[in-house]
Formats: sequence, structure tokens, C-alpha cells
Amino acid sequence: MKLSKMKWVPIALALVATCAVVGTARAQTDANTTTQDTAEAAVIGNAQDGMRKVSMCIGCHSIPGYKTAFPEVYFVPKIAGQNARYIETALMAYATEDRTHPSMVAIAKSLTEQDIADVAAYYSALK
Repeated sequence: MKLSKMKWVPIALALVATCAVVGTARAQTDANTTTQDTAEAAVIGNAQDGMRKVSMCIGCHSIPGYKTAFPEVYFVPKIAGQNARYIETALMAYATEDRTHPSMVAIAKSLTEQDIADVAAYYSALK
């Protein structure tokens, strides 16, 4: 069966339209899956694991009224009982150098996201 060139045009347009619809649906499915995977991959802090990761923190943050002399005299906050999200945000800000205390920048840069979440969970559980 031989079709004229004019009869192929509607068939070709239908094929292109079908591909466009299927491609758009596939892209939306991929976007939804990526968003869902990202939400499922959120880091959850574990206070028990955090207890094993605070050795660098204890020397300054566990001493009431402690002041450090580097790089200047600075009052060190006691962070036991602090909100976990606040601790996470502060550590991330040190890691990106949005906060600039040299010791905290170095320590925060050495921590993974999981370490930060665990340390925050540990300190927020203390009173």
C-alpha cells in the first residue's frame, strides 16, 4: 500500500504529538521521583552516635562561663539543651565560612552532614 506524501503528514504529526506527551509525562515522573528521593535522603541526627563525635566540642562548650583567647577573648556558649536545628544551622554556617571563628570553621569543615546532625541531636538532648 503506497500512501501519497500528503497522507503521511497527519501520521507524522500524530507521532510527534504522541512523543511529546510521553516525554512530558516521563519528565514529570522523573522530577517527582527526584523530589521524593531527596526528601527520603534527609539526614536524621542520632544522639547516641553524636555522643561519640563531640570530643572536639567538649573542651570549650561543656565548661560553664568558659572564655577562649584565640583569636580574641571570646565567650564560648554552653550548647547543651540548644535547639538541634540551631546547632545544625550554626555548624553549616561555620563550614561555609558565613560565620568566621577560625577554630569553629576548621572543626565544622571536618564534619559530614551526618556528623552535624548527630552532634546537634546529642547536644539538644542534654539539659
